[in-house]
Amino acid sequence: MMNASKRAVVLLSGGLDSATVLAIARSQGYELYALSFSYGQRHIVELDAARRVTAAIGVKDHRIAAIDLRVFGGSALTADIDVPKGRGTDEMSHGIPITYVPARNTIFLSFALAWAEVLGSSDIFIGVNALDYSGYPDCRPKFIAAFETMANLATRAGVEGRQALKVHTPLIALTKAQIIRKGIELGVDYGLTSSCYDPGPTGEPCGQCDSCLLRRKGFRGNGIEDPLVYRADKTSE
Repeated sequence: MMNASKRAVVLLSGGLDSATVLAIARSQGYELYALSFSYGQRHIVELDAARRVTAAIGVKDHRIAAIDLRVFGGSALTADIDVPKGRGTDEMSHGIPITYVPARNTIFLSFALAWAEVLGSSDIFIGVNALDYSGYPDCRPKFIAAFETMANLATRAGVEGRQALKVHTPLIALTKAQIIRKGIELGVDYGLTSSCYDPGPTGEPCGQCDSCLLRRKGFRGNGIEDPLVYRADKTSE
């Protein structure tokens, strides 16, 4: 039986980054407990992608927590606000975009912390990135360090010395191209993933939102084609 100290809660959106992180945690010998969220996002197709990824990579358990961040809105992903399209890399690197969901990673990490305490685990993995990250404040190393400090004060297991929580961020200093290269080395099938902020009704990516553009740039950086077929490419034919 695997020791509880080798259990890890992995936040899994169904996107490229989180699928890579799941594979990294597996390669490090962790028993995987994947956690996804139905949070009122417009791109609900990502949950189907998360199920595909867990089936392909293999996990001990996959939970989908239902919360509804639409009650607050404030983001193009949870409210009736247009998703920005066709932005250049320089534009993406300035300011916090409207696709930022207020406090999302804080909320998700808090759920992961609760499950980790129940599992007797001290390890949480999250696919945040501080390079190709579209300006999100909750993807910065400073935020992760602060959350980790708080988390170790927040639980019974921490107070009693049974949990010394570590938030693992293996992608935080990688470019999208480097992330994809790592995933390919670990056998990740990126055709199973969904990254688009504004996918079509059958899940096809738009090809023009920040996430699509960064993803495509990453594949080009490796000299390979993204296995997904983009709506923008179909309409230009």
